[in-house]
Amino acid sequence: MATKPTKQIIRPYGDRRDDGVVQLSFTLPVPLSEKAKEAAAVFARKMGFSDVKVAAAERAADTYTFFIVYARTQHSLDYAEIDVPEVVVKKMGFDDLNALIKEKVGRRIVVFGACTGTDTHTVGIDAILNMKGYAGDYGLERYPWFEAFNLGSQVPNEELIKKAMARNADAILVSQVVTQRDVHKDNSRQFIEAAKAAGIHGKTLLLLGGPRVDLKLALELGFDVGFGPGTKPSDVANYIVHQVLQKEGKEEKNVHWEGEPK
Repeated sequence: MATKPTKQIIRPYGDRRDDGVVQLSFTLPVPLSEKAKEAAAVFARKMGFSDVKVAAAERAADTYTFFIVYARTQHSLDYAEIDVPEVVVKKMGFDDLNALIKEKVGRRIVVFGACTGTDTHTVGIDAILNMKGYAGDYGLERYPWFEAFNLGSQVPNEELIKKAMARNADAILVSQVVTQRDVHKDNSRQFIEAAKAAGIHGKTLLLLGGPRVDLKLALELGFDVGFGPGTKPSDVANYIVHQVLQKEGKEEKNVHWEGEPK
């Protein structure tokens, strides 16, 4: 029988531990004024916060004001009860990962990626795939043992799948940046439907990324994994390599560790 984890009660930290102080930001559809500032404070109090202080108020448009508010909450939570899926993988450096592919896979790993549907923003998929990469972290095009194809933006789901299948791709990366009205979810569902119709769902690795994406959402939508803000190309590269090795029976799942080796 599994042992129940010890309780870990936590509260937000502002000036000192467990003081419950939080920082909020929001916009109200009123012009900047003292009355608008008081409206922001009233709004925060209506949300259950106390000791409310409007730290900043700036005109966002003719009839809109952006606020930053400091306030205090009495709520706490048991961190030990939080249960959420995580991508847990042993991170390897650029040279070591390429050496592992060469030794264990023996061929270049093929990856296709695109910002699909009506989304025109390529910043995410470019950061992961392009040779330059992101924050000093090389993109997959830079890895000699990856064959990466970046199809850009506004790529129909069916076209991305068709081109990936033509090259027998190991993985497909779908980037969704636009999130208004949950369009990222709708398009992601449509991609999964297209993948199932093409017979690659459950066979080809399907990755979802974007500013409002996390692992839980990606799994719910039918993807194998999800990567959100702050993801580096090496995170994606390491995940794909280990998944390919597991798929080919060359690596056990229990070789993954949380975090990077010391």
